[in-house]
Amino acid sequence: MRWLRERRVALAALSLFVLLAGDAVRYTLSWWGWGAVVVALLACWVVVAVRHRVDLRTVPSGVVLFLAICVASFAWSQYPSASALGIPATVATVFAAVVMAKTITFEQFVRALGVALRWILGLSLLFELFVALIIRGPLLPLWVSYDEPIPNAYYWSQGHLFTGERIQGIVGNANLLGVVALMGMMVFAVQAVDHTVTAAAGWGWFAAATVSFTLARSATMVVALAVVLFALAVILIARRVSSRVRREVYAAAFVIGSTLVALFWTFRGQALGLLERSDDLTGRLDIWDSVWQLASERPILGWGWVSYWAPWVEPFDDLVVIDGVTYLQAHNAFIDVWLQLGLVGLGAFVALIVVTSLRCVAWSIDRPLGDAPNSAAARTLPTLLMVMLLVQSLAESRILVEAGLLLLIYFSTASKSRNQPPPFTASIPLTPRRSRRASPDNR
Repeated sequence: MRWLRERRVALAALSLFVLLAGDAVRYTLSWWGWGAVVVALLACWVVVAVRHRVDLRTVPSGVVLFLAICVASFAWSQYPSASALGIPATVATVFAAVVMAKTITFEQFVRALGVALRWILGLSLLFELFVALIIRGPLLPLWVSYDEPIPNAYYWSQGHLFTGERIQGIVGNANLLGVVALMGMMVFAVQAVDHTVTAAAGWGWFAAATVSFTLARSATMVVALAVVLFALAVILIARRVSSRVRREVYAAAFVIGSTLVALFWTFRGQALGLLERSDDLTGRLDIWDSVWQLASERPILGWGWVSYWAPWVEPFDDLVVIDGVTYLQAHNAFIDVWLQLGLVGLGAFVALIVVTSLRCVAWSIDRPLGDAPNSAAARTLPTLLMVMLLVQSLAESRILVEAGLLLLIYFSTASKSRNQPPPFTASIPLTPRRSRRASPDNR
């Protein structure tokens, strides 16, 4: 486990684990325990930033603008106590992502992400096996006390490993497990193809991720997988043609993609039926309608940034309540940003998404000088992960919090460094200068 000997890679892996499996930490250690872990990780990233003199002035302007609007919204927030919690959490996540992008190479980032995903998926399958065989029934999170009747959404696991129903894993949510599984399928396949891990490890964990993906049965991630495969095909074709022909490839991809989206929308009833989902997108249409009406009351600057909705303050305490469950997001990142930051913040968020996506596409297709010759597969990951995040953003608001936000800011920062001299090959040696020759990352 070479990553354990590389402190920043180990810190990145632990940070990714905690942010990808936040509910697992909260269900095990309580919110206070989770908060202590997050504060400790943030302190470590502050130390890394200070020791290596990370220049925060080079943070992408899109990141700075969006974050500045989030912070400034405290001045007009309709729930200042909740914003006082949400804004620092957002700033801390952005800070960690920027420092991560500036102090570890992309190859090291992929290794750290792979480690975090392996732990989450491995523990999820073992956890579901334990609940199915030992508990033999639904399992509630630790440190909670709910009044009867308890909604199904509150259970950590329903124990459905052998029943044919969807499983939730340690993340406590089938959709989130689907996200982790799809990320794992991409990362493990890339590592196997690029020979950064053994074939047995790469394809073995790919199989585990595929099993988890199948058992989670997330409709959003099934759609995301289709879009990811389409994007991968476009990348592979664009790599093989000249710059002039690429424009035609992109135009054809846009036409084909738009046609497929139109067909999906036209026959959405049949498509959703195949995905075992209702015509109202599992209640999302009602959620969007409620949020849209509220956002329309303050359309320019919004109600104030809070990231996760705070269920103890208005208007979130009764904005969306379905089957006894109070929802903590709009289930669409763009509507959520409009609600919290208005059209001003939505414009900044869309600009950040567009610029980051275009840079990731350039990164994936044009090999920057200094990249290792065996990194061809790994360079598809920035675009493919961004595609997955964007598809998820249409049905979930996770790109605004925890791992979703960290990945967005990481790719925004790293892709800017990639496409500007000197190339992002990075950077900061992992060992003291006197022993630099012995470091495999500096050979």
